[in-house]
Amino acid sequence: MTGMKLRGVFPPIPTPFAGDLVEHAALAANVKQWMGTKLNGIVALGSNGEAPLLEDRESDALITTVRDAVPADRLLIVGTGRESTAGTIAATRRAAELGADMVLVRTPSFFKNVMTSDAFVRHYTAVADAAPVPVLLYNVTMYTGVNLLPDAVARLADHENIVGMKESGGDIAQIAECVSRTPDGFSVFAGSATTVFAALCVGAAGAVLALSAVLPDLCVELYELVQQARYEEARALQERLTPLARLLGSVHGVPGLKYALDQIGYRGGPVRGPLLPLSPEAGRQISQQLLALGVLTG
Repeated sequence: MTGMKLRGVFPPIPTPFAGDLVEHAALAANVKQWMGTKLNGIVALGSNGEAPLLEDRESDALITTVRDAVPADRLLIVGTGRESTAGTIAATRRAAELGADMVLVRTPSFFKNVMTSDAFVRHYTAVADAAPVPVLLYNVTMYTGVNLLPDAVARLADHENIVGMKESGGDIAQIAECVSRTPDGFSVFAGSATTVFAALCVGAAGAVLALSAVLPDLCVELYELVQQARYEEARALQERLTPLARLLGSVHGVPGLKYALDQIGYRGGPVRGPLLPLSPEAGRQISQQLLALGVLTG
């Protein structure tokens, strides 16, 4: 493992659409607004970016737009996971050519019953061998239905081009095991805003949180409080953030995140089918939490 350990808070940004087209002007404006905060960079084309619903040409154009809006001193991490190893390698090479600093590679999941640790190790090793930029593993069992177990993570962490992972589950024991079984230079990132305080306390190096797209300053504050060992203040802040975190995560997901952003001066916009629009009641729940946190401007 070489270089400085990756740390901090990154938002997995949504993809704004106008009709059925990516709205590039809104995307660029959003990124510039996020880059006016203390966030450490941007994650584009993750689950919250509706990456599986975009064509390759759309993804490539999106990377170009985001790269132009992210300063050179902030990281651009791009999701490049595909179902096939060859497809993932091709997407990773294109992302690197377009300016990605790192890639985030979700677990393949269509052939669930044979996605063993051995299969994942073989897949990620091939991708990392071919990748021109560092690779982050991405475990998002909520969507994929497969689990990248600590045994596989420990084996993959020895690869010089695999520098960390995003663990989107709230299983703190699994996060702790991934931390304990990987080298010091390997960064385990929490992906669940409802349990991020606990994840940071067991050694997570940072977080990739949908919530940080809506509340960047508060999410960075939570991270910094833990780094400063101000645990009671951090725990209290986690308690404040948890209701909205839950609504934007497992309850309402991408449509909820986009709605929240629309309420506070970003461009969220509609989701792409087959995702359904947010219900009025769900919007009311989210607005209530935004008001409670003092961030609603409309």
